[in-house]
Amino acid sequence: MNVLIVESSKDLAAVWRRHLERMGAVVYTADTQDTATDLLHEIPFSVIVLDLVLEEGSALAVADFASYRQPETQVIFVTNTSFFSDGSIFQHCANACAYLPSATSPSDLATMVEHYAQAAEG
Repeated sequence: MNVLIVESSKDLAAVWRRHLERMGAVVYTADTQDTATDLLHEIPFSVIVLDLVLEEGSALAVADFASYRQPETQVIFVTNTSFFSDGSIFQHCANACAYLPSATSPSDLATMVEHYAQAAEG
């Protein structure tokens, strides 16, 4: 399974990456909208772990592009803010499958990624 992590904090992305790689995932990271969309042009992903607040670019633009380019790809949104805490992210992004705090344990996040990757891969 190919997983894309889109996270401005390289340290946090590295922690998540290590957990996912231990589960056998092939993990790519991007810290900007442009890098994420470039990767979406080149590589098919089962799941995207996407920080809702990026330092450069828009997470919603990444999710929208993924929905167009790779409609089967599931997006797990993570955030350390209260944006969309009412669950409305699921109304805005058809490919959203989960909404989690950034502080979710890396092993729990990896388990969710594995679950949604299996669903995306059929």
